[in-house]
Amino acid sequence: MKYGFVKVAAAVPAVKVADVEYNVQQIESLIAQAEGRGIEVMVLPELCITGYTCQDLFKEQALLDRAEQGVMVLLDFTRKLDIITVVGLPVVINSLLYNCAAVIQGGQLLGIIPKTYLPSYAEFYEKRWFASAQDLNPTDIYFAGSPVHVSAEPLLFATGDGMKFGVEICEDVWAPIPPSNNLALAGADIILNLSASDELIGKNTYLKSLLAQQSARTISAYVYSSCGFGESTQDMVFGGNALIFENGKLLVEGSRFSIQPQIQSCQIDVEKLRAERRTNTTFINAQRGAHANIINCKPISPKEFDLLRDVDPHPFIPKKEQMAETCEEILNIQVSGLAKRLYHINAQKAVIGISGGLDSTLALLVSVKAFDKLGLDRKGIIGITMPGFGTTDRTHNNAVKLMETLGVTIREINISKAVTQHFEDIGHNPKVHDVTYENAQARERTQILMDVANQENAIVVGTGDLSELALGWATYNGDHMSMYGVNAGVPKTLIRYIVSYIAGEMATDTLLDIVDTPISPELIPADEQGQIKQKTEDLVGPYELHDFFIYYFLRYGFSPKKIFLLAKKAFCTASPVEGREALYDEETVKKWLTVFCRRFFTQQFKRSCMPDGPKVGSVSLSPRGDWRMPSDASYALWFEECKNL
Repeated sequence: MKYGFVKVAAAVPAVKVADVEYNVQQIESLIAQAEGRGIEVMVLPELCITGYTCQDLFKEQALLDRAEQGVMVLLDFTRKLDIITVVGLPVVINSLLYNCAAVIQGGQLLGIIPKTYLPSYAEFYEKRWFASAQDLNPTDIYFAGSPVHVSAEPLLFATGDGMKFGVEICEDVWAPIPPSNNLALAGADIILNLSASDELIGKNTYLKSLLAQQSARTISAYVYSSCGFGESTQDMVFGGNALIFENGKLLVEGSRFSIQPQIQSCQIDVEKLRAERRTNTTFINAQRGAHANIINCKPISPKEFDLLRDVDPHPFIPKKEQMAETCEEILNIQVSGLAKRLYHINAQKAVIGISGGLDSTLALLVSVKAFDKLGLDRKGIIGITMPGFGTTDRTHNNAVKLMETLGVTIREINISKAVTQHFEDIGHNPKVHDVTYENAQARERTQILMDVANQENAIVVGTGDLSELALGWATYNGDHMSMYGVNAGVPKTLIRYIVSYIAGEMATDTLLDIVDTPISPELIPADEQGQIKQKTEDLVGPYELHDFFIYYFLRYGFSPKKIFLLAKKAFCTASPVEGREALYDEETVKKWLTVFCRRFFTQQFKRSCMPDGPKVGSVSLSPRGDWRMPSDASYALWFEECKNL
């Protein structure tokens, strides 16, 4: 597995019922195509060597013998190929007939897996012809010229690079306790399903929901292939479904009702699946007692790696069709968190520093909704704008307009005089615009907020976001501190979208202008034209890059090497499908990834004492929740890998 990826496929061949020679030729054609495309593991439909709809012909010895010969032909065909192919066929074992999957690689029959659950209801009648795996006593047989051990014991197939996959057949996944449950708990990263599912009104939607849930529940990839054109349409029609899921997400879907054979393939991120399992203690606890016999596959020859999956450059941002629902859900989480805190301490007032920037805007909007939810007067929200040396008219005016629109109490306290006095007290030259110059302003503002809160018997609502916490882009004991941080679980890129969404709901130009304002702490004086001179993203890097790094570093624990691979695909490659041009060159991505690793490690001390705040998504930096890290941990390992990218 290069970078933890495995290329898999669900293939649907054309078939002729009971014409083994034709069917094997079709399978060979798909195997050759798949090998040429670098596919490592491919699954085909249930009973594809004979056709699923043979009915009582399954009782005919001639068909059974020819099916076995068909496997021998496939073994010979694959003798010099790496690809692992799983095909379906009937197999006689100890005088009983079983509906089986055969795993083939490099001219070897690696294993035979019999079907466990046989549908014999409605249009299905499998028990007329087949026995269940539950009826099978472990035995050694000689099949297709190969000795093979068959039993009802679960089997896992391990590739040379450590990936493991298991196999179940059609109805098995519809059972209350599918075999794939045990296979996944025993270590299968990928489940392959050979199926023959007929088409009925509404069934396809239900099927996809079922497979998505099974993939999510087992934290696995699920590769599903169902028979299609060529099967008998005497009483049923088979649509030829080819579906690939990864932890509940549909990655690939084939063309139903196609009369042409098809191969649907994609790269499965096994490393990501394993990271999910490691952090899911419920999955870990459920593994107790799970077992399977391991069969080792031949090592697959190294191939040139090219990341084929499309990578979303904004993993925190919901899709357009989900935007409204997601934004409302995030707001409800934030509002409920703040409302509970206000109710618990019986606070009738809240104090917020309003800068005219994105973060304080969202915090104010959340506070207004929380007050409305509790039936409190909005005048109890004291919005304080605190212009200083770097405040521009644009942000100041937006802050005031926003507070007026929302009907909160407005206070303005200019910090210039107090900070100038402070510089005199500590002997700092105000012409030197260094970290002391900047942080003195941030701490003065925080002192004002805290003291006004004491005056008013109020709570200070924090505005800092997840991205700033990850980078440590906050003044320690300055804007870093509050009494409840409503934005602590929301990354900067997502805040922009939420504010944009609310702007559309409120139809206000002020919010739209805030969204378009460059992100800045405004601690350095403006330029000659009165425009913002100090732009955060010029100093620490683009937030869309950092949010991308945060997502994959925290969510999955990926190394810089893999994050860089994904980032190159997301930001350095044009995507015609998404209508997106390349946004950055590789050197730029490498530069800011290195900055991210350094800042993330060195700024942990700010996160160790961060205020309470609600978790919103799958990534959180709360020292009481998702992220516990020593403040003095070395970043040498990550920094070294960044240097070698």
